[in-house]
Amino acid sequence: MAQAFLSKRVVTPQGTQPGALLVEAGTIVAVCRASEVPGDAEVIDYGAAALLPGLVDTHVHINQPGRTEWEGFYTATRAAVAGGFTTLVDMPLNCLPETTTVAALEAKREAAQGEAWVDWISWGGAVADNQQHLLPLAAAGVPGFKCFLIYPGCDGFTMIDQQQLEAALPAIAESGLPLLVHAELAGPIDEAMLRLRDADWRSYATYLASRPDEAELQAVRLMIRLCREYGFRLHIVHLSTALALPELRAARAEGLPITVETCPHYLHFHAEEIADGATLWKCAPPIRSGENREALWEALRRGEIDMIVTDHSPCPPEMKGVEAGRFDLAWGGIAGLSVALPVIYTECLRRGFGLDEVARWMSSAPAALAGISARAGQLMAGREASFVVFDTEASFTVTTDKLHFRHAISPYLGETLRGVVEATYLRGEAIYQHDSFASLPRGREVRLF
Repeated sequence: MAQAFLSKRVVTPQGTQPGALLVEAGTIVAVCRASEVPGDAEVIDYGAAALLPGLVDTHVHINQPGRTEWEGFYTATRAAVAGGFTTLVDMPLNCLPETTTVAALEAKREAAQGEAWVDWISWGGAVADNQQHLLPLAAAGVPGFKCFLIYPGCDGFTMIDQQQLEAALPAIAESGLPLLVHAELAGPIDEAMLRLRDADWRSYATYLASRPDEAELQAVRLMIRLCREYGFRLHIVHLSTALALPELRAARAEGLPITVETCPHYLHFHAEEIADGATLWKCAPPIRSGENREALWEALRRGEIDMIVTDHSPCPPEMKGVEAGRFDLAWGGIAGLSVALPVIYTECLRRGFGLDEVARWMSSAPAALAGISARAGQLMAGREASFVVFDTEASFTVTTDKLHFRHAISPYLGETLRGVVEATYLRGEAIYQHDSFASLPRGREVRLF
């Protein structure tokens, strides 16, 4: 029997409109008027709650296998489904082994069996010495590669210097897959650290000064030049400085295949409000000024930043060093997968954006980056019936029971946000609704071939 999901606001590629999703065997067969729903269909009417395409997060650190005590498939994907996400793309570091070989990818696949509440796929890693593994990883199904131009915080996933990167780029270009780059260079950071040797490391201003805009600017310039020379698809992850936007704008106008993401924490918080010792707010690159935050929003308005993804990077509570409050010793990462949608929607309301933009930034654009647009990212005939029911009128305060990931620590705790995920559907089946989960996880790996 067909199912018909009705709403006064169905967010489609043509805009938000009243209508119905007609679903058969887990696939959307039509987006139609309510009057066109077949008489024998099972009707589920969500009224004024909006139906958005299931969110796609292409920047998540799941950490399994090897560091499941930080986060694992079960807890990360459970938080995701509570937040309206139906597909996650896992970063290749912080797990053990790191996803830099086909054997490591197979280990991740084995670890995920029966654990995932939502669909998932894994990026491959481009590190100092794995150039010979890149094309085999592409053939094995990774949607692209991630690299660091600076020490990533864990020893096993090595940073890649310019010489090593240039050795890898021919294979990456041949694969046709994107290279995701943590765009900070060590030089400006090393210089800053020398100046800050005797600084107060409980001060957020000290931490901010230790990761200057110039580190991002120099890295972005390098990657633009290499993109021009080698002709690969370049994606800049978690852009935090608006000062890089003019050069990225010019490179894209030149026709270079460059996309850019930013994250909810850069769009919601700002440096002036972060208290000394508040290490829950530590991430790299850092949260910058309020003026910088507004410039990132303007770049989203102009289409110069393509997408918003979480960079969900959890760790055990002791690694955040909250009691000591020293930014130089705390783990750099922010966990917020389950609340990213209301965080962004709250900020959108303050700036005149609507659900169409949210769906583009948090679903269709990330799906395109990961190469899965044929099945996810938009509500239209032929796509999987994976969608989120979002009550835009409701508000809530973030408490630990709303987080659902392994360790209930987050800088979003205590924030009052607009918009509540009422239900999340995966291939036509409700896997989360009214604060309750389905009996078993039903996510699966997305296979590109």
